Amino acid sequence: MGQYLKERRAALFVFVACAIIYFGTFALYHFPLEAVLYPTVFCGLILVGTFFYKYEKFKQKHEELERLQDLPDYMMESLKKYDRQDDQDYVELIRLIMERDGEERLDHQKKLADSIDYYTTWVHQIKTPIAAMRLRLQTEDSPLARALLEDLLRIEQYVEMVLTYLRLGSDSTDYVFKRCDLDGMIKSSLRKFASQFIGKGLKLSYEGTEQTVVTDEKWLSFVLEQLLSNALKYTAKGGITIEFSEDQILSIRDTGFGIAPEDLPRIFEKGYTGYRGREDKHASGIGLFLCKKICDNLGIKIWAQSLLGEGTTFFLDLSQSKGRIE
Repeated sequence: MGQYLKERRAALFVFVACAIIYFGTFALYHFPLEAVLYPTVFCGLILVGTFFYKYEKFKQKHEELERLQDLPDYMMESLKKYDRQDDQDYVELIRLIMERDGEERLDHQKKLADSIDYYTTWVHQIKTPIAAMRLRLQTEDSPLARALLEDLLRIEQYVEMVLTYLRLGSDSTDYVFKRCDLDGMIKSSLRKFASQFIGKGLKLSYEGTEQTVVTDEKWLSFVLEQLLSNALKYTAKGGITIEFSEDQILSIRDTGFGIAPEDLPRIFEKGYTGYRGREDKHASGIGLFLCKKICDNLGIKIWAQSLLGEGTTFFLDLSQSKGRIE
């Protein structure tokens, strides 16, 4: 009501001003005031009636527009024809804007789909020469071959990160939840990094969990491999410890450089590398971002604790709704 009165205060002011002029004129000429009072009251009643009638129309239109704000784009067709030309002009303007927005959105989606198809094809094609290189290097046992195998493992990880990033951005993902052997996933991930443990002289502390978790094996394995890769990357001496607590929390602890306190709250942000990442020019800030997204989809809570110079511990709460322990 307040907004309606504010928008029509000019008309109310004109009516009051006209009434004052008439009363003033009749008073100056000593005419009976009743001669102007009755018409003024009658016109005022008509004005009040018209006011409330217009207010109801105004209220209905306002409520309808508020309702349409929550509807999908295609429901904008339900905008009805209004009596006033300016209202109808606004309706037509909204239709044109929605039509152009829809065309631009379809064009953007097509370009995005083409890009995803291209990079997905590229990832699958690049896996073939990588596999061939691995087979050839495995036939040799030399320091150079072992070093090249480690570099090749990093390439495989980066390729897998690209494919994972594309899959997470698609409309559907291939999540398959089933009972999975947690020790099997951890050991499979550790085997990939065995040469790095040996090459850097790091100690591994892992006694097994003897647990089965309801999850997607492929996606959780990606998270485990990424966390182990980070631990190895930033640990120069000491070792890595993998533990499973009674409250169903899996922890991966290293004795590496640690994470600065100001960086710790932002490590799962897309593209954020922090102080250590800025020193390492090859850091992308994508790995932990993907881990967080995957864990959210799997119903697993992930967080970290760290002290500079002492190491970092990542925690995975596997007791969540989609990751119950059997």
